[in-house]
Amino acid sequence: MAASVLGQSARRGCYNKIVANEYLVGFSTGSTSRRILTCEKKPLLTTTSSSPPSICNHQPHRPFSTTRNTRLASPTTTSPSPEAEYAFNPPHARPLDGITIVALEQVISMPLATRHLSDLGARVIKIERPGIGDFVRHHDKRVRDTLCSHFVWINRNKESLALDIKKPDDMSLLHKVVTEKADIFVQNLRPGDAAKMGLGYADMKKFMNEAYPGENRGDKLIYASISGYGNQGPYTQKKAYDLLIQAEAGLLEITGTEEQMAKVGCSIADISAGMYAYSCIMAAVLQRQKTGKGCEIDVSMLESLVEWMGFPLYYAYEGQSRVKRAGASHASIYPYGPFATGDGKGNPNGGKVMLGVQNEREWKILATDVLKRPDLVSNPRFKDTASRAQNRDELEKVIVEVFSAYSPDQVTDMLETAGIANSKVNDMPDVWNHPQLLARDRFREVDTEVGKIKTFLPPGFSAQVEARMERVPTIGEDNDRIIKELEEGRK
Repeated sequence: MAASVLGQSARRGCYNKIVANEYLVGFSTGSTSRRILTCEKKPLLTTTSSSPPSICNHQPHRPFSTTRNTRLASPTTTSPSPEAEYAFNPPHARPLDGITIVALEQVISMPLATRHLSDLGARVIKIERPGIGDFVRHHDKRVRDTLCSHFVWINRNKESLALDIKKPDDMSLLHKVVTEKADIFVQNLRPGDAAKMGLGYADMKKFMNEAYPGENRGDKLIYASISGYGNQGPYTQKKAYDLLIQAEAGLLEITGTEEQMAKVGCSIADISAGMYAYSCIMAAVLQRQKTGKGCEIDVSMLESLVEWMGFPLYYAYEGQSRVKRAGASHASIYPYGPFATGDGKGNPNGGKVMLGVQNEREWKILATDVLKRPDLVSNPRFKDTASRAQNRDELEKVIVEVFSAYSPDQVTDMLETAGIANSKVNDMPDVWNHPQLLARDRFREVDTEVGKIKTFLPPGFSAQVEARMERVPTIGEDNDRIIKELEEGRK
């Protein structure tokens, strides 16, 4: 591959001069949609003739659309504006419209954070390895035998820029993308790896400030990292995966049964870190509006999950015994958990329902109105929450004996009539077709390489703002358009 001007600039250590005097032209596109960079020198407008985008402004860098298939089919034309499709919901109505995030991210934690930010209108340029992409793309092929379940969940709305940042040319291109576009830079590499590649917070601030002297653009950068254990301390370089963090945070000790501990069924350590990165970045954006200054955010998976462990930690405070593992039941409140039912036709093992009794008033109603056993209320073995929890095996037999004559639906109807908290034990098809989610119109569609798939609206959105629901990208599918933006200079 011919050396690009940007690659030459990086090797000469004079990136600003090249930015000020040259730009890239003559790109060709490979079969994988990844740019092969060939360049010639051309004069560029001087930096004084085109002011850079303000980090805090609200002018969009590109027109956002609900789907990107029209833009991808014809890269020389602009997609229909969201105003045409959603007159009530122009893109500038979204809180983070006009903010661009450059994301050196992988797997779950940081991609989850940036997907939530993108739902709010932020532009996310996701840096991926050419031909391989984000590792999580290859964890399974559960979505139409092609796409990974994790990837489609947390990567809608994003633009994929495939770069091999071990190559000087591609690293220089990443520098240019950050300098020209980034209001926020995020990464979840192993601690120290970004700094070794010249992508640490101090490096970013320096080359952003030097690229456009006098603007202090780097000082406004928000830089967020997620790692297993944080950027300091004896565990900093220790490898960290979700299950390992569940163990380190003490979650495994309280999850499962007394006979065997169990992991949580979803990636809860990754999710907790991603949600704290999301909230910290949002807070940093608000703070920057007040001060004009960015900051560095260091989110640890361990610390994120430990924050959620407040109850069991204080339960075992200063040497007290730990919370007992109770399977799907509550460790210290009973009855609160799953109970077997019949099938309504005289056969046992028809299914399970969940119920929860949290005070003595509810216990009396359950015993008297549902179980038809008022004698249980005066039984000293079940007189209060602690007694019922201590004698849970005996009480479970009583409850299951009554429930075995009824189907799950009949039991939940009985509980609902009595005002006892309850739920069904749903499987995944039940959730996709949950009547409450359908009634509240919580599902949308997004485009993917295998066609449109169902997705969820993020919780709690304002009725006046529709979340972005754009395409899940293929590897490097946005290379051509992003590089064309860089050719055209800063708008």
